[in-house]
Amino acid sequence: MAAQGSPGFSILLLTGILLSGIGCASELSKLRSLAEKGDSQAQVKLASMYRLGDGVQQDRKEALRWYRQAAEQNNPDAQFTLGTLYATGDGVPQDMAIAARWYRRAAEQGHMNAQYELANLVVLGRGVPQDYGEAFHWFRKAAEKGHVMSQVQLGRMYERGQGIPKDNVQAYMWWNLAAAHGDKKAMTLREFVATQMTPGQIAEAQKLATEWKSERSQTPDTRR
Repeated sequence: MAAQGSPGFSILLLTGILLSGIGCASELSKLRSLAEKGDSQAQVKLASMYRLGDGVQQDRKEALRWYRQAAEQNNPDAQFTLGTLYATGDGVPQDMAIAARWYRRAAEQGHMNAQYELANLVVLGRGVPQDYGEAFHWFRKAAEKGHVMSQVQLGRMYERGQGIPKDNVQAYMWWNLAAAHGDKKAMTLREFVATQMTPGQIAEAQKLATEWKSERSQTPDTRR
């Protein structure tokens, strides 16, 4: 939680007031003032409000302007959102190359959703050259943070030998971790690969998954 007196605390306080409908005009003015002074958190919040029409008239151009300002200050949430806008053509012409560039900037700062989206573009060669090795790198980064869809995709890469030597034990391990979060696709894939494994290999994969969860339970959660 942001400390009282910090910029983050101010944004949380202003957001709470705006959501409650109390003093919306004056508090919106304060939020805009912070954004104009270069506070990237305020810029992201203001951009989101314009994008959704939340408390202000919807204005996608204004939303894009504030997202871009925050992104240029290396705000990873703004960079991720810009990547998504360009990937989907939401308010801007669809451009997968630009999407990949923004996802990459956020991914390099540890944004796990950006790491996942960038990996998806790289594995398919959309907007960037296809590169299984790089896709594996980004899926692994996000999977290690507990990103379930990345764990599913990482298992696929191990099972297919894409960007890494084929390894059914690792594939089972990652699908086992994703299945523990209720992912049905992971459950199906885990059962499929089990038919190609010995009981000893399955036991090893289960042990690795248990050890992975044990190690992460003792590590502070820094996921985005």
